[in-house]
Amino acid sequence: MFTSVDDVSARLAETGYLASPAVATTVFLADRLGKPLLVEGPAGVGKTELAKAVAQVSGARLVRLQCYEGVDESRALYEWNHAKQLLRISAGRDESWDETRTDIFSEEFLLPRPLLTAIRGDEPTVLLIDETDKADVEMEGLLLEVLSDFQITVPELGTVTANRRPFVVLTSNAGRELSEALRRRCLFLHIGFPEEELERRIVRLKVPGLGAALAESVVRVVGALRAMDLRKAPSVAETIDWARTLLALGADTLDETVVRDSLGVILKHQDDIQTAAAKLDLDAL
Repeated sequence: MFTSVDDVSARLAETGYLASPAVATTVFLADRLGKPLLVEGPAGVGKTELAKAVAQVSGARLVRLQCYEGVDESRALYEWNHAKQLLRISAGRDESWDETRTDIFSEEFLLPRPLLTAIRGDEPTVLLIDETDKADVEMEGLLLEVLSDFQITVPELGTVTANRRPFVVLTSNAGRELSEALRRRCLFLHIGFPEEELERRIVRLKVPGLGAALAESVVRVVGALRAMDLRKAPSVAETIDWARTLLALGADTLDETVVRDSLGVILKHQDDIQTAAAKLDLDAL
């Protein structure tokens, strides 16, 4: 999909995703080596958006598996349309079981889920396995099998092998430690909070009506908040939301009143808001 690291940076920027050199290099290597990419970091720093941007610039279909506690094979791989199967059985009462079984376990009654959909697709595909750390440990075993050989066995139909391997992105908020076996199969990328200069560029790109001076002030205040002992530090997504809020309020500068009245946009816990209100010194920034 990409010819060089610079090509990754330039093409992602066209979608509005400003990639650091580390991000661009790892994406290029994952594409060139055909390896899954494990992206770890705090929520809201652009992990999911990276997969979406790669799909957009490459003209690939985005297939997303959203992980959560309790997600299982039927939600990740495939399941059978049981209601339709029962209707077919009822309609063929005069048939033998062998005839009926051959029919109801056919492609017509199969409901492919994200992993099977991505594996058997012929077109370019980006497979996003989002928030992998929220899935149960047993789910990792399934992912290991799929990501090792890029094939899935459906007992009634046989083995489905990828004709064209998808570009795979796994994301994790590090809510729990992923297994070493899964990590070994992936290239690893950690996306943390960006440097001030990069975050200013991101804010100006995403909120084009915001003045340069106000954008700089926003990024500095957010940086100061991240340095505090908060339950949830503001993410890049929340920085952008705050910039849009200030633009909607018609603010030209940051003063104590504006900051106090809008802290709920970037801080999501009352004790964090109280901590910020007590410790934030705008004059020192």
